[in-house]
Amino acid sequence: MRIILDAMGGDNAPGEIIKGAAEALAELGPELTVVAVGDEARVREAAAAAGLAEQPGRFEIVHAAEVIEMCDEPARAIRRKKGSSLVVGLQMLAAGEGDAFVSAGSTGALHVGASLIVRSLKGVKRPALATIIPGGKKPYLLMDCGANVECRPQMLEAFGVMGSIYMSRVQGVAEPSVALVNNGAEESKGTPLYREAHQLLKANPNIRFIGNVEPRDVPAGAADVVVCDGFTGNVILKLTEGLAKSLLGMIKEVFLASFATKLAYLLVKGGIAGLKKKMDSEEYGGAPLLGAAKPVIKAHGSSKARGIKNAIRQAKLCVESGMTDTMAAALAGLAPRG
Repeated sequence: MRIILDAMGGDNAPGEIIKGAAEALAELGPELTVVAVGDEARVREAAAAAGLAEQPGRFEIVHAAEVIEMCDEPARAIRRKKGSSLVVGLQMLAAGEGDAFVSAGSTGALHVGASLIVRSLKGVKRPALATIIPGGKKPYLLMDCGANVECRPQMLEAFGVMGSIYMSRVQGVAEPSVALVNNGAEESKGTPLYREAHQLLKANPNIRFIGNVEPRDVPAGAADVVVCDGFTGNVILKLTEGLAKSLLGMIKEVFLASFATKLAYLLVKGGIAGLKKKMDSEEYGGAPLLGAAKPVIKAHGSSKARGIKNAIRQAKLCVESGMTDTMAAALAGLAPRG
């Protein structure tokens, strides 16, 4: 299995990216090949620092002279920076030179590039960015969480189908539940977009739709798949990240308040460490662009080695599960409705 890795994407490239590749190769099995795309001299230097030697069939380097920066306008960057690590990597994926692509680079550029170069599955207007978020009872998949700010009802229906397949095939959830974010549980709630999307999701036989879910119930894990447009999803994602960080900070302040609370902390230290790990985005590795014709994984821009390793693991699971083929078959019936 060949995973193409954008070695120049993200805040910590290429050092942490290549270090993550080294960890993935050590932990994820001998059948894995990582193809690092980027400035050859810098990638080789990073590989040497990580104790990783170029070896056909295990670790390979493909030169790409340009880098798409976070500040670049996505569509213009894809058109003008043909020699960038992101574009070259996506072109390799589209040409069948790899099984999946992983990048911690610009989300916008990755979304545009995946849509234009790798293309979308039939029945999908544009791929959706999906991310696993820890919940009170269980983690849940939020989609879209930023790629498609404006959506049509049929797009939200496709999100529900794709999210259900991902949770089933990749995350191993039996009969995942699907819910639509709304301002009330009743079918009549929400804008015309959400009311029509509700009816489409409700009538779709390929998913277990449980109706609307209010935002206050989302963090508790009310559903396995939470469907919304990209604007709403991005607000939910960033609010969740901010609240998690604030709550952990407040908990720390409580335990540092006095000598007695510091002693109490020693009794719950293991539990606090487990909570921090549970809330760490690097544990899940990355967010798949569901609906792309081949697996594309977006790692967090600030990912360190562990996050990159887990993003590669995520890509490997997507390939092994046959997720894309299953999605293509399930989405085919949605194509006539756009």
